[in-house]
Amino acid sequence: MALLGDQYASSDEEVSHIRGTSNATTVVAAPDVSLDVWSHSITFCNFYTNNTQDPMRLQLMLAKPTDTALTYNATAEDLARPSQGPRNPYKATEGNVLKRKNALTGDAQETAISDSTFSTLHRTWQSLGYTKDPSVNGAYVGDLVKAQQYEGKDIIQMRPSKEASAALRRKRQKKGKPSIVDGPGAYLGPWAQYTALGEEESASDEEYREEDIAPTRNTAVAKLASDYQDDLTNTETTQFEGTALSDYQGRSYMHVPLDLDVDLRAESGTRKNYIPKKLIHTFRGHSKAINALRFFPNHGHLLLSASADTKVKLWDLYHDRELLRTYSGAQKAITDATFDSTGGHFLTGSYDRYMKLWDTETGACVSRFQTSTKAIPHVVRFYPVNNNEFLVGTSDKKIVQFDTRSGEQTQEYDHHLQAVNTITFCDENRRFMTTSDDKSLRCWEFGLPVPIKFIAEPYMFSLVRAAPHPNGKSVAFQSGDNQIVVYASTDRFRQNRKKSFRGHNNAGYAIDLDISPDGQFVCSGDSGGYVCFYDWKSCKMWHKIKADDGPVVRVAWHPQESSKVVTAGIGGEIKLWD
Repeated sequence: MALLGDQYASSDEEVSHIRGTSNATTVVAAPDVSLDVWSHSITFCNFYTNNTQDPMRLQLMLAKPTDTALTYNATAEDLARPSQGPRNPYKATEGNVLKRKNALTGDAQETAISDSTFSTLHRTWQSLGYTKDPSVNGAYVGDLVKAQQYEGKDIIQMRPSKEASAALRRKRQKKGKPSIVDGPGAYLGPWAQYTALGEEESASDEEYREEDIAPTRNTAVAKLASDYQDDLTNTETTQFEGTALSDYQGRSYMHVPLDLDVDLRAESGTRKNYIPKKLIHTFRGHSKAINALRFFPNHGHLLLSASADTKVKLWDLYHDRELLRTYSGAQKAITDATFDSTGGHFLTGSYDRYMKLWDTETGACVSRFQTSTKAIPHVVRFYPVNNNEFLVGTSDKKIVQFDTRSGEQTQEYDHHLQAVNTITFCDENRRFMTTSDDKSLRCWEFGLPVPIKFIAEPYMFSLVRAAPHPNGKSVAFQSGDNQIVVYASTDRFRQNRKKSFRGHNNAGYAIDLDISPDGQFVCSGDSGGYVCFYDWKSCKMWHKIKADDGPVVRVAWHPQESSKVVTAGIGGEIKLWD
């Protein structure tokens, strides 16, 4: 009878039910909205209990699991109650809540703002350098000194008053009548001048009449004389900045050191690699962002760095860890640099539209190259089979092949639709893969200007950096949607959908990546200042190191050491980790 409700049960049954209550606890599942399903305390015969359920409230609580709306009006007391029951482990309420992102670069919050208000704030920011913060009342962002100087006024409030505008209009000549061509009251229209000038500037028209100006007999300048010429005044220079050009045996810094704990002449990839844990040295010498980091091929005892400050520097990675040589000659920022297979020469590309071949030991510039369209080189790569040939990916969507002996352009691969980002040799250096800003991947036979494979999917993003796997079967690409994707570099050239490395942020930057010599780990930079390490087999993040305050854009793994990694950011510092 108790199931029918208290109003239908007899008093005897109720008393016997209350007196016979057991000490067992009844577990009732808590609903999403906390409701007090227990009735108020009952006092009967000096006996206190609160274990009696209110059947009406219990009936309201028992809704279908698929219901999305309440079928009753909850009281204010129930709605104001704190949450009860276990906490949802998948809902972050404190700490780093921005890990759950709704945009590639973070968490974007929607704010209601009118078009006119947004246009006013935007124009104020462009003109004055500051504007009001729409999310905080009375706050400003940008140049706070100017905001205080102009008393926080926006571009609309800084318009001149009606009186000032009228005074300015009075200083202008009358427009005149269209019917009068010449003389007093002639039509001036929009060519009316301001007459209220100083005495020195308001001279009579007679001094400036064209009849009084003596005619000149200057002949037209020839077209060749007016054509711009390349500025060759700042020729290439080099400066040795080490302690000594040679050691006690007369060997230069190109010699691979033998007095170390590790054999730098061993075959790369024979040692098991580990994740670095601490910072052991910082190389300082560049003043702007690092655009390329390259270890000396096979041995890694030297480090080459190219920066946006137009300088290329060579560093000693062992012994004193000093700066050895600086190569100067670029007029604008360096875009890329690469060694040949022996390390005796390296190639640089710059925003001044030149590619230059340098001698690593002497610092001399051997030759200069420029494409027929004078495009900006974005990526340069030596042909591994023949060091006398190299490829350059340019801003005008072409891959151009040069011969260093003749200095001439020998081949042109023209199928991309936008600027080329990466060039990666594969399949025993018989083929190469290229990516572009057109969100496509193309595969080529070296020497044949027709692609053998074209990959472009609607879900693809631009692939901005590439790193081949040591096994020669795969290539990892840094995708613009905060992940690393893997493509096979054999005959099929298809994407390996089982391998995708996520957890770092790279949107908005051309973040570099590299693979350990034994192929076990993948390391990548991060726009938040981290270096992320992933396991190649499981694709899980193994470790993450805070390497810089700004974005870490360059990362490279030592070809011989088991756990040495160099990183660089936009500040110009190069850090060595072990």
